[in-house]
Amino acid sequence: MTDIQQPIASTLRTPLSWTAAAAALMLAGCSMTPVQLTREDIVVRVRNDQKQLYKDQAAVATPMTYSEVLARALKYNADYRLKLMESALARGLLDVSAADMLPKLVADAGYNDRSNDSGGTSIGIEDRVVSLRPSTSEQRSHYYGRATLSWNALDFGISYFRAKQAADEVNISEERRRKILQNIAQDVRSAYWRAIGAQQLIGDADRLAVRIEDALKKSREAERAGVLPPAQGLAYQRALLDAMSLVNAKRQEMQFAKRELAALMSLPPGVDFTLVEGPQDGRAPVTLDIDKLEIAALENRAELREEDYKARIGIAETKKQIASLFPSLNLYAGARYDSNSFLYNNNWSDAGVSLSMDLFRLAAIPAINRTNDARKKTDEARRLALTMAVITQVRVSAERYKLAVVDQELAAESSRVDQRLSSVARAGASNQMESELEALRVDSRALVSRFQLATAYAATQTSYGRVLNSVGVDLLPATVASTDIKTVAQAIEQSMAEGEKSVFLEAALIQTKNRPVSVRVRDLPPGVSEAAVRAAVERIVTRNELVSSASGDALVLTLAFQRNVPQVRGTTRAQWRLTLAEPGGRQLLTQNYTSYVPAVTTESAMSAFAEAATLSVISDVRRLARTGATVTQK
Repeated sequence: MTDIQQPIASTLRTPLSWTAAAAALMLAGCSMTPVQLTREDIVVRVRNDQKQLYKDQAAVATPMTYSEVLARALKYNADYRLKLMESALARGLLDVSAADMLPKLVADAGYNDRSNDSGGTSIGIEDRVVSLRPSTSEQRSHYYGRATLSWNALDFGISYFRAKQAADEVNISEERRRKILQNIAQDVRSAYWRAIGAQQLIGDADRLAVRIEDALKKSREAERAGVLPPAQGLAYQRALLDAMSLVNAKRQEMQFAKRELAALMSLPPGVDFTLVEGPQDGRAPVTLDIDKLEIAALENRAELREEDYKARIGIAETKKQIASLFPSLNLYAGARYDSNSFLYNNNWSDAGVSLSMDLFRLAAIPAINRTNDARKKTDEARRLALTMAVITQVRVSAERYKLAVVDQELAAESSRVDQRLSSVARAGASNQMESELEALRVDSRALVSRFQLATAYAATQTSYGRVLNSVGVDLLPATVASTDIKTVAQAIEQSMAEGEKSVFLEAALIQTKNRPVSVRVRDLPPGVSEAAVRAAVERIVTRNELVSSASGDALVLTLAFQRNVPQVRGTTRAQWRLTLAEPGGRQLLTQNYTSYVPAVTTESAMSAFAEAATLSVISDVRRLARTGATVTQK
């Protein structure tokens, strides 16, 4: 070994050198390099997430009502499930905090081994003379065990206030769950009624699209054949395309709602579903007591309740800080064992009490008081600001609802006018291309009006949902007997009805059961099918928020055709005599509807004429189906 290698080898043999080398190896082993996810890891994660999103979902087998859609959204919506898990987590943390208040029972055992003997000698204090020879009272190797039960009053007090804070955190998580539930219900209400409108009108839109495509094809053929001048043919085509564009715009606007509804219910992609279509009763402006709504909102809103719980957490924090200033009283008792053979007693027990206090901590009292005062003022200011925001939301939502009801009534009246225009145009249409264009134009306008009515009705429902949301009405009772969709849907219906009664002077949008209407048609010209005309009238009845039925309690709507003297240009003056009567025969409404129809009446013209006559009295029929009052108009 060389002269240089000898000092190095001797150095490495020292304990300090070995310790340094071991530390270097440990540090080298602790160094890490970034490892990116592989594509396989991402694919597995995506596959697992997709399975979890749609796991254990009940199949969609039958048309769903609003309450069933909402029940499915609340059961399977990912955001709502997240809030449920957060509530469960908060309850778990509460259990942990409660366990901190229990006394501490600590058990420990061990083995001790020394390389030499412990012990020592003693010397005199005054003369410094050794008075004992070296001795020991402990074995080099021995076992020991201890079990100590201790209770600290200060730790108990602080843990108590922490547990109270954890309990209020559970309450806060529940209020956030309530808010998520209310927001989901509002989104479902908006999407549901828009999807209903789209579902009701898609078939009519498809049929109109076929008619327009037919007319476009005919016009192009007529233009190529020279029957129509190019300018007239192109103008005709442009008018048809404009009509179709307007219908498609409204159609797409409402058709997206079904996809939104599917997302809210967390349905797997590609799953189709249908919604229950019922009569959409017209609503008079609801009687709203704004003062009552504001009080209900201030009592029910989840955000304000959350602020109340936060204030209680702040009070508990103040008490916890004050408690930390008290002396620490510690009580303990326990059993001991040691295998040391030099001990006189290898088993014994002991108990004791200790008291300690950090005197410098008392200097923090002024700062604690200032902090607590500032916290109270901040909590109060935040609560008052939120209170004003809630009151504003209640007032704005109530006004929006009233305006939405007015808009709906205007849209309904516009739709009825456009439907009558469409019926009149079809009743008087000839085979000329100009009249066909006019019929298509008014038909598309009527369909757009129906889309607008459906949109207005959905807007009314959405505005009404905002009123419920601004008031904080609960949509689920505290407990539900089961978690299946039907049971949850029934609980939602009952809870919503009770919530509406508690905040409104009258329940605004609870579906009232209108009496059905039975249609009868008489005295038709030869060759006109009574069934076809009656079907056209029944279509108008159902389209205008009524039920067409031949049940025993149905009101009877009768249309009797009367033809007058033929007029010039191949038309004749004719009229329908319309009566609405009770099943027993008592007449509620009598009215005549007169117009011009082609001298040679066709089934389509008579159906359109009957539709126009029915639309002229449909508002009164709807009102009488609700009230039964008598109206006579001649």
